[in-house]
Amino acid sequence: MRKLENSELERKSIDDFKKSEKTPLILVLDDIRSLHNIGSVFRTADAFLIEKIILCGITATPPNKEIHKTALGATETVTWEHHESVLEVISNLKKEKIVTLAIEQVESAVFLQDFKVTKNQKYALIFGNEVYGVAQEAVALCDGCIEIPQLGTKHSLNISVSAGIVVWDLFKKIKLNL
Repeated sequence: MRKLENSELERKSIDDFKKSEKTPLILVLDDIRSLHNIGSVFRTADAFLIEKIILCGITATPPNKEIHKTALGATETVTWEHHESVLEVISNLKKEKIVTLAIEQVESAVFLQDFKVTKNQKYALIFGNEVYGVAQEAVALCDGCIEIPQLGTKHSLNISVSAGIVVWDLFKKIKLNL
């Protein structure tokens, strides 16, 4: 077994990425404090051809040296926008018939492994602050909530880890039919 060189990976150019059919997921990051978390989510979004990232509240925006450290150029490929109010973003997404899902531990949340995607449906995944999670007002506006099962002593995961887990799971269900 030999590790592949970067030149053998057949990665898309920025132009090819922009022209590619996107995975029908929008990632909404609300009040994310860590610039490294933001950059990591951009990198995950690039890896799975995510349609767009919406940055809300205090979440920093590119260009930013600290975001770039973990994004490694993904801020140049992934479409993004910034809005002050996550509540307005959720309301507008719902008007566009996009299913909004908070990634949070709440009553009646659906465990990630049990979540079923609907064919030809676009989803927006709302991720909240590292300490407080998704704001209750945002949870109340969403169409539903997905919870990542956790079996250890901690009650939460890092936001960039959560995004990676949920995006991979939904990508499998949407694009790979698994």
